[in-house]
Amino acid sequence: MTANLHPLEEPRREAVGQPVAEPPVSTAGAPVDPTVDRAGEALRERAVERLRKKADFRMHLLTFVMFNGMFVLIWAMTGRHFFWPVIPLGIWGIGLIAHAVDTFGRNVPTEDDILEEMDRLRR
Repeated sequence: MTANLHPLEEPRREAVGQPVAEPPVSTAGAPVDPTVDRAGEALRERAVERLRKKADFRMHLLTFVMFNGMFVLIWAMTGRHFFWPVIPLGIWGIGLIAHAVDTFGRNVPTEDDILEEMDRLRR
């Protein structure tokens, strides 16, 4: 045992003439810290993104209801001829449906979906 080391420490490899292994490096070029939970970080990022999408959709829905309610109220107060609010209701409604599909639809492919697509590409 070396005199300068704590009994539980290992001697440094360069001190005894052995090559030192390079630490793993991420794609960004920074060293990878094995103590960091990468899967947990990715899951957290997905959760935050999903919560943000839901909040954005709720704001879009609220705006849709308020503006189109105002259009129907204006139509009702001005004589009730042709129901012109159907035009913004229909056009904006298509956008709202697309936003709902983007928010609540399945946006992350499963491992089975990926494997199935890889099999299709091999054929």
